[in-house]
Amino acid sequence: MQRTMLKSKLHRVHVTHSELGYEGSCAIDEDLLDAADIKEYQQIEIYNVNNGERFTTYAIRAQRNSGIISVNGAAARKAMPGDILIIATYAVYNELELEKFKPDLVYVDAMNRIKDKRREIPVQAA
Repeated sequence: MQRTMLKSKLHRVHVTHSELGYEGSCAIDEDLLDAADIKEYQQIEIYNVNNGERFTTYAIRAQRNSGIISVNGAAARKAMPGDILIIATYAVYNELELEKFKPDLVYVDAMNRIKDKRREIPVQAA
């Protein structure tokens, strides 16, 4: 059996640009791409915390250490500067791979600088 699992997540990044006239995609600071193991042109899922929009696009590289998160093309209608996003990738794993599976989770500050990186989901207290 194979299961589709969360592979990586950029948690609560802030949109810095929204470029309607651009071809499409989401430009992400190269430091964040590396931290979350997201490759350029990889499919990403975006969840907008501010307005509830959920959409699919692909990642492109923005300047390293710039803090840029730019939602481009048609997706620019779904997010605007200042909005908070969760950017996720998923992968398919077999049962053997799942024994060692842990997603890459990247947490940022208000300037989209990495403040924490984990390979497990923290347990919430009840």
